[in-house]
Amino acid sequence: MSTGLYKILVYGCQMNIADAERMEGQLQAAGYARTEEMTHADVILINTCCVRETAEDKVYGKIGEVKKLKERNPRLIFGIAGCMAQKEGDNLMRRAPHIDFVLGTGKVQELTRIIGEIRAEHSPVVDVTLSDQTIAENLPIARGGQFSAWVPIMYGCNNFCTYCIVPYVRGRERSRAPEEIVAEVRRAAEEGYREVTLLGQNVNSYGKDHKQADFADLLQMVDAVDGIRRVRFMTSHPKDISDKLIETIKNGAHICEHIHLPVQYGSSRILRAMNRGYTVEQYRARAQRVREMLPEASLTTDLIVGFPGETDEDFAEMLSFLREMRYDAAYTFLYSKRSGTPAAAMAEQVADEVKHARLNALMQEQNTISREINEALAGAEVEVMVEGASKNEPSVWSGRTRTNKIVLFPHGAEQAGDFVRVRITQPQTWVLKGEIVT
Repeated sequence: MSTGLYKILVYGCQMNIADAERMEGQLQAAGYARTEEMTHADVILINTCCVRETAEDKVYGKIGEVKKLKERNPRLIFGIAGCMAQKEGDNLMRRAPHIDFVLGTGKVQELTRIIGEIRAEHSPVVDVTLSDQTIAENLPIARGGQFSAWVPIMYGCNNFCTYCIVPYVRGRERSRAPEEIVAEVRRAAEEGYREVTLLGQNVNSYGKDHKQADFADLLQMVDAVDGIRRVRFMTSHPKDISDKLIETIKNGAHICEHIHLPVQYGSSRILRAMNRGYTVEQYRARAQRVREMLPEASLTTDLIVGFPGETDEDFAEMLSFLREMRYDAAYTFLYSKRSGTPAAAMAEQVADEVKHARLNALMQEQNTISREINEALAGAEVEVMVEGASKNEPSVWSGRTRTNKIVLFPHGAEQAGDFVRVRITQPQTWVLKGEIVT
């Protein structure tokens, strides 16, 4: 018998999506069913992000919406989970008393217990302690994707970049045991998943805490799981990417030739201020090593504009570095001041209009590079995993190459989840268009 209906809203990174899948699994195991309409829900949960101010603003907007629903349905249970919950704790309840519970990042496994307590006792709960560093295993998972699965391999971060709130809200690095990860991948394969993405704030640090296996070892284990056709991972920290790891990718059967290697900035002075742990020269050497050993690989990055103290000279260095590196794609962000981080207290905060002007210049430069790289693929044949119909063109399939490029091509007899060969006929800046090779 159904206990009721639930709705989970997720903001932020892939790790938040993976956490939400475990929350959904617990709710479904407890007898709840998913609804797409908040107005129908008996339980509403927002899994939050606080990496950037815009993410927090969206959450506060949704909290306001739920207040109206609670006024109409006092039995509705409303909770906040994730990084913003960890950061703000009971401040959230003081700001919005209609919140029933606040669940920290290390407490995913407590969800149904807490909901049960609230139903029985009708008293609010705040549980955001980070002292318990154990990892809950064997939680039920309700995966959102049909053919691609997110698999966390570690939690937390030890790097303490000066702009980043993550170590404060997700705690120190904790690696899952390799046998637990492989078992989860095997279960995913048995359920029909063809692709897995291994997740961590810094996957290259995997295993440093338990010494059972390093990340390269783990990749080899996952690569050997029957039924998995593609293995991806994110995110790699540049200071920890080893020759052993690059060699493992090169020799792997199913490990995709795509490395997301966030540089964050193209000036050593700013990198020091960010506490990134490497210089431009050291990053360049690692990236060159990747390209020597994996010449067909795509290299993508993250870039932050407007970090405190950024000068015109620093930004010119950034543009020069971008032209030199020639990334396939770059995810570009405005620096967002996060209270509790060292960068928030730094002098010489950059004006918003300067940030936006620099961001536009950076994006324009990267778009030109991405277009040139993609145009070189005209006439090439690539393997594509069919993901489904294009959102903008229902008569067109959308899929991805092993190098993580989006490819659009006309519908044929293929089904979602199939692997097909596509000839690229029309390269564009963000997508490749092509036709099935028969």
